[in-house]
Amino acid sequence: MKRYKVTLLEHERQELEAITRKGSHQSQKVINALILLSCDEGELNEQCLRGKAIADVLGISLRKLDRVKKRFVEEGLETALGRRPSQRRYERKADGEFEARLVALSCSEPPKGYSQWSLRLLADRVVELDYIDSISYETVRRVLKKTKSNRGGRSAG
Repeated sequence: MKRYKVTLLEHERQELEAITRKGSHQSQKVINALILLSCDEGELNEQCLRGKAIADVLGISLRKLDRVKKRFVEEGLETALGRRPSQRRYERKADGEFEARLVALSCSEPPKGYSQWSLRLLADRVVELDYIDSISYETVRRVLKKTKSNRGGRSAG
């Protein structure tokens, strides 16, 4: 396993000490600040603790300790303190035209043998009709909820 050496500059050390001593911060941010302060191998730190000792004192795993140190060395202080933004990007499947077709379909008569449309029936039917290549019933639910489509239920009020 690769060993990451944390060496804090004076202004970084002051910022981390401020996070741990005052103000209102997320608990993980405070824990990450304590990890970095404890692992500091620079000349400003009086005592540098070893991994197991830090993990025992803070009640964390050695794996978390290594992840925080790695993020600090590779990506910087801000990333090490907080969560990384998600790298995943999702494309919306349901555009306005699809939503309109789905709402219209949900307001139409259900298939023979059914008293009303179910989310799964709607999802299967829009794929059959080539409105979309694939869709989950959960996406159908979200679209109908967003458009406040009331499929035959009583209105509130």
